[in-house]
Amino acid sequence: MLDVREVYAEPAALDSPRGQQIMARLPGVRVTEVDGHWRIPSLHGNDGNIARWVRIKTDTLVLGVKHSLSTRPNGRSADWIAPGPSNGCAMACAYCYVPRRKGFANPITLFTNIEAIVAHVQRHVRAQGPKPEPNQCDPAAWVYDIGENGDCSVDALVCDNTADLVAAFRRLPTAKASFATKFVNPDLLALDPQGRTRVRFSVMPTDDARLLDIRTSPVPERIAAAADFLDAGYEVHFNLSPVVLRPGWERDWADLLTHLDDVLPARVKEQAAAEVIMLTHNQQLHEVNLGWHPRAEDVLWQPEIQETKRSQNGALNVRYDLETKQRALARLRELLAAHAPWLRIRYAF
Repeated sequence: MLDVREVYAEPAALDSPRGQQIMARLPGVRVTEVDGHWRIPSLHGNDGNIARWVRIKTDTLVLGVKHSLSTRPNGRSADWIAPGPSNGCAMACAYCYVPRRKGFANPITLFTNIEAIVAHVQRHVRAQGPKPEPNQCDPAAWVYDIGENGDCSVDALVCDNTADLVAAFRRLPTAKASFATKFVNPDLLALDPQGRTRVRFSVMPTDDARLLDIRTSPVPERIAAAADFLDAGYEVHFNLSPVVLRPGWERDWADLLTHLDDVLPARVKEQAAAEVIMLTHNQQLHEVNLGWHPRAEDVLWQPEIQETKRSQNGALNVRYDLETKQRALARLRELLAAHAPWLRIRYAF
């Protein structure tokens, strides 16, 4: 997954305890100091990096300080989006939204001021008080997404940011952490979340994953890990994500749901819920993908059934048109009822 050969780092990040911990794990690695983690000319805005898209994710790491600490409301997957401990990822999913803003390179950027991030989240949770009523996010706890722009399971290969956040939520009885992942990291099993962290394993049909989920854990491995994570104290949900419409998609999703039903033990099914997320794409990412993985665009870029729409964060994206999307969601609900009726849909978008 990672073979770090070069680190770009803000001086303050290098001087921090977390930065020193990370560098101690990377002896002899070349370090280039930069003014800011967003301003690295050899990475960001350099279209020559398209051909090195995956290699950069493998051998490059960025260390920065997250200066703007804010928690914003969500109301879909989670009640709140917490300030994330990272940005970018070592995996290379062809539909990932994060590189749309970073420009031609998207390695992991780790934020080393984790103490400030944790303290901010703790203050925010305590200011909310008890959750007044159930909602689609959770019946009793405020849910905070801690991994909006990265994958916490992969971050844990490099540093203890994920461990620190899991430990913080363990001490917050009115809240839960939540993060989606496509990587099975057994080290997370030792973090003792005591039910205060929700792991959402993202799953899709195997053929889609082979084409689109580059450098991720195989989907059957993610599914097989669910019981281990539940037994280790996590709440375990699933993201049916993204749902990509292409010939044979209904058959392949039926097969996936049947597999979930066949292999998951009853204790996982009893507490499981799912998010259904239809594919969102983007013109700039389409152009990047054409430079390193054009086969993915055969299924991701379908202008005849897609329309432009502005996202909550202001980005201009491409999504399935409303009629196509509504038909697909209705069909997926039918498939769930037929093949995995125990899997409650918590959120569909």
